[in-house]
Amino acid sequence: MNIEARQIRALTIAAALLALGGVSGCAGALIGGGAAAGIGVAQERSIGDAIDDTTIATKISAKLFDDSLRLFRDVDLEVVEGRVLLTGKVEKPEARLRAEELAWKTNGVKEVANAIQVTSEGGLGSYASDVRISNELRAKMVGDADILGINYSIETVSQVVYLIGIAQSQEELDRVIDHARSIDGVKKVESYVRLKDDPRRNS
Repeated sequence: MNIEARQIRALTIAAALLALGGVSGCAGALIGGGAAAGIGVAQERSIGDAIDDTTIATKISAKLFDDSLRLFRDVDLEVVEGRVLLTGKVEKPEARLRAEELAWKTNGVKEVANAIQVTSEGGLGSYASDVRISNELRAKMVGDADILGINYSIETVSQVVYLIGIAQSQEELDRVIDHARSIDGVKKVESYVRLKDDPRRNS
């Protein structure tokens, strides 16, 4: 997650907490619903799912914020059709487990993929490299007419690329993964993407 995205997330949670002393389902939808609906029209997931995912993400972020400012700062998340992908870096295994616990306690969550790394390594150099990799991958996807990039979310942590979303086909997903692997500095690519016709999407 880049600096601007972090600032937006922080402002969103601060506004919700200030207004309500917590985040209700309606509040989450109001905060992110308009933006989610606009994007949802072009996405494989429905507008309703996009709004629900925004609500879930807002609630989880609020739980992280309430539990620990450090946890809120260190953990990033993406939500697609109720499936939560947690990424980021924490210094203790307990923090990693706590973030997953808070995600599971959020209404609407169907699955949690905990890809949070436990490490004290990092710094501005690592962060800059991660941002570059994510930006390069987005550019490659935009330039590839065989990829519907709006259906994918990308997080890069310590040069590991994490993907979540909905692929039109296995061939499309393979192209995305190949693009990621071709970027200088990428150590590994982990995919949490489901195919458009995966029956688990309706469960």
